Amino acid sequence: MIRATQVRPHYRWNEAAADTVVLGFDDRHRRRMTMTGTRGLEFLLDLQQAVALRSGDALVLEDGRLVEVVAAAEQLLEIRGTDPSHLVRLAWHLGNRHLPTQIVGKGLRIRHDHVIEAMVKGLGARVIEIEAPFDPEGGAYAGDGHDGGHDAAHAHHDHGHDHAGHDHKHHAYGHHNHDHHGHSHAHDHEH
Repeated sequence: MIRATQVRPHYRWNEAAADTVVLGFDDRHRRRMTMTGTRGLEFLLDLQQAVALRSGDALVLEDGRLVEVVAAAEQLLEIRGTDPSHLVRLAWHLGNRHLPTQIVGKGLRIRHDHVIEAMVKGLGARVIEIEAPFDPEGGAYAGDGHDGGHDAAHAHHDHGHDHAGHDHKHHAYGHHNHDHHGHSHAHDHEH
């Protein structure tokens, strides 16, 4: 099976793509995985380290052909604040829980989660259920999202540590077992 061993960052390529893969958020952060394009091209993603793929990236096959990455539509919550200051406060609460969050126009997008939905509504947010591609921020250590840095793995697994004098667990809601940086993480989902 032909392998894809490199990634060209989003839209930094102009050749015609041989095929396209439509991937959800979880499948866009892998090191090794068999994939099938929308036109039937089968290949093995075989990177040296896990990379956070973004919509518009190209996977480079061993023979030089490119496969375009497209983010799949997912069930999301779009969170709106009453004003910019309120939105920043809401963003702080999401960040404090290490939730992958996408910043859009006048709101924030997260994966659908009823517990977080109740929390932000309790903080006065307006919440809209949508279906759209999910492309969250990479984090402070992510660079252009292709270095496989610590934050990408950090955002995807549970861990307990102390924040401002209170101990709590963080959750990457909706995640299961994933291959990150060559090793697996199991996730518990207690609330």
